[in-house]
Amino acid sequence: MARIAVIGAGMGAMAAAARLAVAGHRVAVYERAATYGGAVGRFARDGFRFDTGPGLLPLPAVHRDLFVKTGKEPLEACVELVQVDPSSRHVFADGTAASLPNASRAGVVTALDEALGAGAGGRWGDFLVRAREAWDRTRRPLLEEPLWPNWEVLAERDPYPAVPHKRLLRTRRAGTLADIGAWELRDPRLASLLESHALAYGLDPRVTPASAAVLPYMEHAFGTWYVRGGIRELARAVHERCLARKVEFVFGAEVTGIVEKDGRAAGLELADGTVAEADHVVAGVAPGVLDRLTAGRAVRGDGDVGPRRGVPSRLTVLLALRGTRPEGTAHRTVVHTTDRQGELDRLFGEPAGLPATPTLTVLRPDDPGLVPDGGHEAVTLTLPAPSGLRVTESDVDRILGVAERAIPDLRDRLLWHETRTPDDIAQATGAPGGAIPAPALAAADGRLLHPANTTRMPGLFTVGGWSHPGGGLPHAGMSGALVAGLIVEGPDFRGSQ
Repeated sequence: MARIAVIGAGMGAMAAAARLAVAGHRVAVYERAATYGGAVGRFARDGFRFDTGPGLLPLPAVHRDLFVKTGKEPLEACVELVQVDPSSRHVFADGTAASLPNASRAGVVTALDEALGAGAGGRWGDFLVRAREAWDRTRRPLLEEPLWPNWEVLAERDPYPAVPHKRLLRTRRAGTLADIGAWELRDPRLASLLESHALAYGLDPRVTPASAAVLPYMEHAFGTWYVRGGIRELARAVHERCLARKVEFVFGAEVTGIVEKDGRAAGLELADGTVAEADHVVAGVAPGVLDRLTAGRAVRGDGDVGPRRGVPSRLTVLLALRGTRPEGTAHRTVVHTTDRQGELDRLFGEPAGLPATPTLTVLRPDDPGLVPDGGHEAVTLTLPAPSGLRVTESDVDRILGVAERAIPDLRDRLLWHETRTPDDIAQATGAPGGAIPAPALAAADGRLLHPANTTRMPGLFTVGGWSHPGGGLPHAGMSGALVAGLIVEGPDFRGSQ
């Protein structure tokens, strides 16, 4: 039985802790905050409750596997999962709207044809077929296996089977999401639908590789799910599973360094001067934090994927509304920008800032547990934002103006609002500027891959969104599975089955 010290109580770190405890190890988690969950937080006021991190759960099979492997009670016995239908409603720049059914290719094709005109659904359906091919080619190496030592293979070739496009006597293939929208979907509204999946992760579709087609495919193939009570309930359930497996949690414990002895990780130094000895250390922290904990030592090899820094963050506005949620309201509405180029230039240009009309996701869950009574509604607005963004009341007012395209009577019903900025994310996660990591993606010279879960310091492993396989709830769960496998089975571990 090995002693394992875990830094941070984020979702990936807790997933690793539960799996390692089941394997017979003695696991202690050290978290500088007063609670678990990392970015999966909660804000409560006046009987309203809101998720401050992700609001929906894609690919629930990852967490089902975690609960199957760590105890007798399955995931559904610990939380109530609800399949969201429609999966999303989209309000496009020209005012047209489409509601897309959950996990139904035929239903989506029909809905898009009816909303956008004959042929639109067929083009999107054909795109999903190609996206599935990219998913099949990359699912194992990007989700279920440790990062390959020869990861350059993943970086060089884009797995998306782009359709040849003839232009000015030249044949070209889509290399980015923007290319797919322009050349294959051939409708600005379909292009906007595609690009919204990249923007949700803070990715610029103009330079994001075509392999990112797997992002909308995951949602289409595996459905969109809501956890009754909010995603924070999933964090609670994972924490309780850890406790049931005898994982020890020490909250308010700031780690100031990783102890090295005889060339390997041997424990943690804490801010109060104590040392927690360990045979293995699992770090669920942002790259800059890891650098500090290792006193600047290069724990990544020269040929390794470098940690991604400076990626965009997220701005969240929580709305407490008087009045009941109208019957038939979509759980999720995406309000698309009316100025695509302006939005991308502001988000990813220099200096970066908040777009005048951002792409906005509006979450309106039908969940009595989130409101004081049936005469109120809790709404969450989210949009990508540059890391470190300073937000003014005029910024919030503009966001509310965009939200009125989805909630016309918003201002008449508004009781109060609460804004969660990139600085709030930075405080919760330790990531500079509140940066949020995207899922690992193939191609693009490895720019969207993440560092391996192993390091050059024996006994030190990394977990969570800043490590392979990157950000997002499913990826965090998979990172926990990968780290547990590498510790339990050793360097010959080849991934989950």
